[in-house]
Amino acid sequence: GQPATVGNGTMVSFLAPSRAAVDAFHAAALAHGGTDEGGPGLRPQYGPQFYAAYVRDPDGNKLNAVCYLPAT
Repeated sequence: GQPATVGNGTMVSFLAPSRAAVDAFHAAALAHGGTDEGGPGLRPQYGPQFYAAYVRDPDGNKLNAVCYLPAT
């Protein structure tokens, strides 16, 4: 077989309890060596309340945190 590689289309996604948690996820990832793949914000193309952030961890894995709740 082939050695495993980081995939561009594969991502681990975490359901966040609030938009503030999405913001905190993004900040913590960057503070610990991650790279930005899309800062916290609304993505209306996925739904009116789809608030998400995307990062890559230091190993290159793509991670996402998303909240479907309105701002509080």
